[in-house]
Amino acid sequence: MNNQLNSTEYDIPPDMEGQVAITTLDKVYNWSRRNSIWPMMFGLACCGIEMICAATSRFDFSRFGMEVMRPSPRQSDLMIVSGTVTKKMIPQIVRLYNQMPEPKYVLAMGACASGGGPFKEGYSVVDGVDKFIPVDVYVPGCPPTPQALLHGLITLQKKIDHQSIKNVRWYSKEQLEPVPVPVLGPDLMDPREYELIKEISAEKLADEQQEPEAEQA
Repeated sequence: MNNQLNSTEYDIPPDMEGQVAITTLDKVYNWSRRNSIWPMMFGLACCGIEMICAATSRFDFSRFGMEVMRPSPRQSDLMIVSGTVTKKMIPQIVRLYNQMPEPKYVLAMGACASGGGPFKEGYSVVDGVDKFIPVDVYVPGCPPTPQALLHGLITLQKKIDHQSIKNVRWYSKEQLEPVPVPVLGPDLMDPREYELIKEISAEKLADEQQEPEAEQA
């Protein structure tokens, strides 16, 4: 622990090494968070099986302090989107993300969660969960192996190591707004694009009204 927290800017006398640690608040704060990440316990498709394997004794991601997978978003730090994200499922994913307390992170596991995968052109699949919620780490593969997921978790820990309390969003003075929950109607509609949808609809309606007038003329 001392080696992880000690700041390289100050030299500790040899006779005091192992007894005194000089560090910064950022290092202590990040060290405690990176070693106690609680993922949310849910899987979407075949990537979920690989995620389960990563928790077994062969791979054992409890070595990184991540063995406590919580069934509630209110007790989770990390959302692992493991599998194909359909248009029917994305409203629930966004709702769960909004219920997670800060600080929170998202890991897109596999080609489907990252960009739609082999189902990208399908009518029912979202081509990337990052279209709706911010993603911190992408893990490639179809499906990725448990080793690849472990590498993604280690990458997330490295990202946490470089964060500063001065810059993180959950300590900013501005109020954090929840992500708008998409609406599933005839197609998936993002509330952030309502104005654009209204403009396109108005243009199409105007074109349809002009066509009969042109035919009569």
